[in-house]
Amino acid sequence: MSDIKCKAMVIFGPPGSGKGTVGVKLAQTTKVKHISSGDVFRGLVPSSESGKLFSQYANQGQLVPDQATVDIFIRYLEGLVKTNKFNPEEDLLLLDGIPRTVNQVELLSSYIEFKQVFVLEIANHQVVIDRILGRAEVEGRADDKSEDLIRQRLEEYERKTAAVLPLFDQEQILRINGDAHPDRVFADAINAFVESSKR
Repeated sequence: MSDIKCKAMVIFGPPGSGKGTVGVKLAQTTKVKHISSGDVFRGLVPSSESGKLFSQYANQGQLVPDQATVDIFIRYLEGLVKTNKFNPEEDLLLLDGIPRTVNQVELLSSYIEFKQVFVLEIANHQVVIDRILGRAEVEGRADDKSEDLIRQRLEEYERKTAAVLPLFDQEQILRINGDAHPDRVFADAINAFVESSKR
């Protein structure tokens, strides 16, 4: 990466909160470049350096360590810069799924200037549980069919996010009601984005 730090917003939200959908729609309606960690990992070429690194852990059923996750992400960004799909001097990133841990925030801060943090808040867990179970029926996702597993994922998200959010300037954090209808959530996210752009 160049010496220029990339400017980025981050979107946090538990499974089923719609953050991926919000991220995609924000990218379609604004000039932000939405990058989902899931898309980064799914798009890895198995024979590439990043692909081999990912497979080394995934094949053993292990989570990819923070340093490896950040290395893969930075290589992905470098690829976008080289192919003129991202200009770090002008473009704004919207990160979805990274950073997830305190360590990832610290590792990324060498490369990224965090400008804004959107948090989709869910007061009623049953709302997202029902959403995920419904999605599992449509998409056939096995990991989304167990209510107990979904609750575990929600608890893990809340534990990790509770540790990560204090690392950001509290004035950067914009909280959005994720319990609302998806159209309302997106409208609130757009409004928050417009307001943050004025600062």
